[in-house]
Amino acid sequence: MKTRILEISWMPVALAGLMAAGCLSDPGVGPEGSADSSGDGSGADDGLALVGSPGGSGDAAYPCDGDTSRYNAVVTQSGSRWVARNGSRNVYSGGDMRAAVQAALDSLSRGRTRKESVLVQGSGTIAASSRLSVPSYTVLNVCGTIDVTGGGSGDMAPIYARGRTDIEIPNVTITGTPLYAMFFRDVDNLRLGHVELRVSSGLGIRIDNHGHADRADKVTNIELDDVYAEGTSSHGVETYGVDGLRIGTVVARDTGECGLLLNDTINADVGKVDAVNAGTGTGYAAFRLANRAGRVGDGYPTNIHVGEVVARGGGRGIFCVSESGGASIDRIDISGTGSNSILLENCHNVNIAAESGKVTGGGDVRLAARTQFANSSDITIQNLTISNTAVNESPCAVNSTFRNLTLVNARDNSCR
Repeated sequence: MKTRILEISWMPVALAGLMAAGCLSDPGVGPEGSADSSGDGSGADDGLALVGSPGGSGDAAYPCDGDTSRYNAVVTQSGSRWVARNGSRNVYSGGDMRAAVQAALDSLSRGRTRKESVLVQGSGTIAASSRLSVPSYTVLNVCGTIDVTGGGSGDMAPIYARGRTDIEIPNVTITGTPLYAMFFRDVDNLRLGHVELRVSSGLGIRIDNHGHADRADKVTNIELDDVYAEGTSSHGVETYGVDGLRIGTVVARDTGECGLLLNDTINADVGKVDAVNAGTGTGYAAFRLANRAGRVGDGYPTNIHVGEVVARGGGRGIFCVSESGGASIDRIDISGTGSNSILLENCHNVNIAAESGKVTGGGDVRLAARTQFANSSDITIQNLTISNTAVNESPCAVNSTFRNLTLVNARDNSCR
């Protein structure tokens, strides 16, 4: 059965004219881009506040204030020389930042079941073909910058862990040319604090369960407080196979693909995604759900909550695809995307703008479906002002609701 609740108002022409003239707001007209050809694959800052951007205070629990007293091992830099000490023991002295930090990590108690900590004071280089391997029950606080140089292959990352548990990275800044800036496979109980990525290649943060024989065995209890990702050639932040995710803020600037991508991820709470030019020229989006994200068993109970999505330019604003859903987004502000402002394709139980939002120019707000998956269902699009674009629905979704929409120079092509 298909239920249609359609409450749409058209703004008076005089008021629309004021908006077009810039007296109320800039409609930000942009081209309506084409749809993503793969389905499952693949501007200006406009005065947006950089929440969590460089210059913040960092992690409150582990401040970079010069105090070394609470750490088990400390790595310090003096010119080109690095020294790593654990208590009274000198565990490294030389010119290699990676070797110094790894020596400090390896100096912690073996077989421990409580966290021990390493503080890094200084900035240096690490080759893209190498990695820092972080063991279980470890706090690694990097009060400095890791500049990644050269090239490499595989899953190399300056911050890396696989098959581990109980890891914290309170602060880190990474620049340069990483393959991955941070890579965590089969890691439970992971917390990342204040992360700044100002890179020119690679993927920012990847967290997945792809070492598990059973992909239904997801990694659990993942927290990211505050991530700034700029210049990645792939996604800013990507998860795959996570159950229990908390993200404070992801700020994405000029990422090659998504700002934040959740694949096969359930029970997630995200405060804010703030993206400018995420996935420009692609079908990727500021915020994307894919590969059964939000699917629990055979159903889609609401289990992914996002406080706000802000998108300027780039590919898409919000994209839900490949049997994903179970998601509610409170507030949206999308303007000038090259492709769809919002595309919900073969998705279920998705609530767009539960509180408020606006879509200005750029691509359309679109409900769609591919024949290889079940038709989209239980979609609610509400509380939006939509300007200089269109609302399109094809094929007609099952039990879709359009409510409290104000259209300004916008077309309504939904099923009624």
